[in-house]
Amino acid sequence: MELEFTVDPPLTDKLRAEVVACWTDVSNAGGAVGFLPPVTMDDVEPVAAKSFTGVAAGGDRLIVGRAPTADGPGRLAAVAFITDDQFQLTEHWRTVKRVMVHPDFQGYGLGARLMAEVERVGRAMGLEQLVLDCRGGTGNDEFYKKCGYSEFGRLRGGLKLAADDYRDRILMAREL
Repeated sequence: MELEFTVDPPLTDKLRAEVVACWTDVSNAGGAVGFLPPVTMDDVEPVAAKSFTGVAAGGDRLIVGRAPTADGPGRLAAVAFITDDQFQLTEHWRTVKRVMVHPDFQGYGLGARLMAEVERVGRAMGLEQLVLDCRGGTGNDEFYKKCGYSEFGRLRGGLKLAADDYRDRILMAREL
């Protein structure tokens, strides 16, 4: 299965709703994208709105992948944001956030294709490095290692999922 990627597509109401729906579905399937299930689109929308604001302002980048159909680009299948810390001394790198593949499209290698597109965009931006963090206990760190990222730090118990469930916040980077 292939994806057609678009970088910084127009932030139409339709696209915003598609991203929020994808984010909600990924979260409810157990994806580590900032929420714990169960969540609704109303829960996700305010957080997504902040991400859209960064993209609309021009500092952040949005990458969407659609599964092509005979009629052209089809359903939204993958999303990632590349965010700017807006600090002059860190202009040579960016943070990758909210990497997600819709549950209906998982198992086809699309996450790796999405991360390759993130890398392509980072290189085109003239960046030297991409950084991200991920939730311990999910196996996501192993996925990112396969995508060329290396762990450079770990905040033990940095994420509190429940009163008795603390997870490490794993910090990773990829040289470009």
